[in-house]
Amino acid sequence: MLNALPNALPKLLKTLPNTPSRSCMAVVLSLLTLFSLSTQAQVSFEGQFEQGALIRGKAPAGTQVSLNGEALKVTPDGHFAFGFDRDAQLSQELRLVYPDGLTEVKPLSVTKREYNIQSVKGISNKIMKPDPVAQERAAKDTAQVKAARGTFSEQTAFLQSFIWPLTGRISGVYGSQRIYNDVPGNPHFGVDVAAKTGTVVVAPADGVISLSVPDMFYSGGTMIIDHGYGVSSSFLHLSKLYVNAGETVKQGQAVAEVGATGRANGPHLDWRLNWYQMRLDPTTIVPSMATVLAAEKAQKAQKVAK
Repeated sequence: MLNALPNALPKLLKTLPNTPSRSCMAVVLSLLTLFSLSTQAQVSFEGQFEQGALIRGKAPAGTQVSLNGEALKVTPDGHFAFGFDRDAQLSQELRLVYPDGLTEVKPLSVTKREYNIQSVKGISNKIMKPDPVAQERAAKDTAQVKAARGTFSEQTAFLQSFIWPLTGRISGVYGSQRIYNDVPGNPHFGVDVAAKTGTVVVAPADGVISLSVPDMFYSGGTMIIDHGYGVSSSFLHLSKLYVNAGETVKQGQAVAEVGATGRANGPHLDWRLNWYQMRLDPTTIVPSMATVLAAEKAQKAQKVAK
């Protein structure tokens, strides 16, 4: 592996006899080491290498990138994205083939996360045990959502600094397993922000609406915004949707209102981050809620002082 050469060079040279061949080998290995160091400086990442995280990378234009053997889409100027799901393997591999043909294989160490267990009461029996008609409806909903999450577009909004679509008290966290009426459910794949029905939700980044459905069985009012290169945002349990599929939205634009539709135990926004079908933690790409709320409080205080 190229990035191991700086450490391997001294050990390798010690095994060679003190001859002209050894001197030549030292020169060759030194040059390879320089190439290695130069290559390492060519790729950079934004994001923490941990379960649930979205990672955004930058390499020289024309670089081919693959994760665990699967090719990634790369923008013309070398940007790319990938994610680590909730239970991602802790050892993964990124392979980069640079425009000059030089190949670098980078082992990735992923940090394991611990998740919370939450109990939710009061879910109606018809939702806990839907009838065949409801199951068929839910299956159609799922197909629509998967199709929207599977969208690839050449938008580069995924590179923006994302903002919270709504600020307030976080009532549910990514990765937690919820127990509905004492029955274990699937892990929660979003972050919940509690708010009153009708509270405005804004786009966390630019994008195109790939799904806008007012009433899905489980998720109620549901919207998905495509940010490009497989990255999208999902909003669940909405009471009102302002925009339709195919419309372009800008960061900060009002797109919907909070609700308690579908399988919800109270009004809140369930914001989910996706990389294609992989569901990631939105909090990995925004400032902490505490930081944002503190900034909002400081701004209000300044206005009052004026």
